[in-house]
Amino acid sequence: MAANSSNSTSGKSGGKQSAPSAEQVVATFQRMRQEQRSMASKAAEFEMEINEHSLVIDTLKEVDPSRKCFRLVGGVLVERTVKEVLPALENNKEQISKIVETLNSQMQAKGRELTEYRERYNIRLVGEDDKQGKADASQAKESEGGGSKGGAGVLVS
Repeated sequence: MAANSSNSTSGKSGGKQSAPSAEQVVATFQRMRQEQRSMASKAAEFEMEINEHSLVIDTLKEVDPSRKCFRLVGGVLVERTVKEVLPALENNKEQISKIVETLNSQMQAKGRELTEYRERYNIRLVGEDDKQGKADASQAKESEGGGSKGGAGVLVS
């Protein structure tokens, strides 16, 4: 089957790989959107962790440093003093903040990648303004000389 598709498209593409089918374009786009959603979900989860850390840190700052407290480490409840736990919590909060910053920059890069992919294959999402989508599609067809791209005008739900 792979030999048939490469033989039938090799004359059109000039030795380059053939354009992906509409189904492949949609599947790739959906996968990229899902990756971005999972990054956003993870970032929101880490933001909640930061808020929890802030709440605990603020509470422990008002407590006597020699007072004992309990901390869950790897599923084991450990007895420590406030002065031992507070720096560790602040360090954890900083590390989580760095992770959130990294995730946010990755989400922005994924967003740019998604936008480029949408523009390359003229992907329109269901619910977008149909008038603008039709105008964009007609301009793309005129500029491409009749719409020679295989994945042009893909509609994604």
